[in-house]
Amino acid sequence: MSMNKPYRAPAELPAELPLFPLTGAILLPGGQLPLNIFEPRYLAMFDDAMKGERLIGMIQPSDDRDGAPGETPPLRAIGAAGRITQLSETGDGRYFVVLSGVARFRLVEELPVEAPYRRARVDFSDFSDDFAPEETISSDRRDVLNVVAFDLSKALKLEIARKDIEAMPDFDMISVFSMIGPFSPSEKQALLEASGLAGRADLLLALAELALSRATHSDRPLQ
Repeated sequence: MSMNKPYRAPAELPAELPLFPLTGAILLPGGQLPLNIFEPRYLAMFDDAMKGERLIGMIQPSDDRDGAPGETPPLRAIGAAGRITQLSETGDGRYFVVLSGVARFRLVEELPVEAPYRRARVDFSDFSDDFAPEETISSDRRDVLNVVAFDLSKALKLEIARKDIEAMPDFDMISVFSMIGPFSPSEKQALLEASGLAGRADLLLALAELALSRATHSDRPLQ
């Protein structure tokens, strides 16, 4: 999804971000993450973000708990900034939002806040490659297509036509299945932190094979 304000280097991003801790959800650079926003603290966060840079920091709690309002579960060290590229009101007090991934960040420190949501100082400097990512994975594409795209999408009962999957660029295919795959929070975090497109593709392939093997031996459908 195109952004009205593209970012080309770490220096173009702010040093502070509002944080949306969410277990089991990652946002990859170039990916799109749909969100259903209903908690008052996050409605306030998106209202405030829309008045400024429209940037949100997606990050997973480190102990796999999202936390109730007022709680502050510890966070993982690396998250990703997303720009709000769609926001629609549902008519019942919720927002439906799409975040477009910009770049990963390292969490530096959380900041004291008066707002109901969390904020942190972040550092994008370790992830300059996110602003000009690799686009292809060359020889690995057939394995990724067969196992990740076809077998995994079938097991997940995703209604994606084979020809549509084959038409996906490598970058998009790997981002999509990394984000929607039936992986644990720790496995998704590893995909987020993977270095380079080829490294993420290799890890995604291994995790997909493991997920399919677990499903086969347990006779339980993938979730």
